[in-house]
Amino acid sequence: MKLITTTKLFTATLCVAALVGCQGGSTTGGTSDAKKEGKVLAEVNSGSITTGDFDRELKNLPEYLKAMADTPQGRKEMLDTMVIRELILQQAAKDGLDKGAEIEDKLKDLKKRLIVESFLKKKVETESKVSDEDMKKFYEQNKDKFKSGDQLKASHILVKTEKEAKDILAQIKAGGSFEELAKKSSVDSSAAKGGDLGWFGKGSMVPAFEKAALALKEGQISDVVKSDFGFHIIKLTGKRAAGVRPFEEVKEQIKGAIMPSKQQEIFQKIKEDLKKTAKITVKEDVLNSMGGTKDEPKAEEKKAVEAPKPVVPEKK
Repeated sequence: MKLITTTKLFTATLCVAALVGCQGGSTTGGTSDAKKEGKVLAEVNSGSITTGDFDRELKNLPEYLKAMADTPQGRKEMLDTMVIRELILQQAAKDGLDKGAEIEDKLKDLKKRLIVESFLKKKVETESKVSDEDMKKFYEQNKDKFKSGDQLKASHILVKTEKEAKDILAQIKAGGSFEELAKKSSVDSSAAKGGDLGWFGKGSMVPAFEKAALALKEGQISDVVKSDFGFHIIKLTGKRAAGVRPFEEVKEQIKGAIMPSKQQEIFQKIKEDLKKTAKITVKEDVLNSMGGTKDEPKAEEKKAVEAPKPVVPEKK
């Protein structure tokens, strides 16, 4: 079960994104001329990180990581990474590494890439629509891909100490909302969805969690369950027998499978349309004078290289 360990991925990804982002001028603290927005979250020497900075950083995160910032632990990890970035930027400025021809050249290249990326993203997203008809057709033709064994659906609240887990369980027994307590207290990324883990089959979760979930009836809540990730309170929200998963449940999965080829088609069309209205002259002599001097293999040589090796029968 992927719990908490995703925090390391979150931190590493955010660090890379933040450092790349700062090359584009969206820095924080004293290294930026932009007007600060929102309340101050952290003061870092002469600079500061505000709620506006945090929101912009969150917006630039990949979709699969955004949910992690909805947990207290995730927000803390994200802010800590932003603090480290600010310290690096301040030190780099002291060392004179924030200026110079090399930085300016890289910024120009980065700007070009961002403009191209923005253009393509807008065009491709606008034109690459996957219809319900396309998805249903894919579903009917690939039903064997959507078969599954017996499955459970559960939500959980994950905390670090047994005492905290017992306190939360007492609140639930006293009438507290499981979902609201999950959003407020769970340190897992599922907290943003009220602890919902969705459907899962045998072997998907750690043994202690799976054993406790299997013992529950639908709607029932477990006692405190200890695993290598911490202490869980589990709520079983569904059970279903083996079979083909319904279309509505796998709809987004199908969309994700179809979308890349759809986007590739649109991208090819964009390239062709742009070339149709452009005047392009390729200087073949200049192109050939660049790089290595190795000659292109002759047609006969290509065939020899590409020809499959004869199959050698196995010795009996």
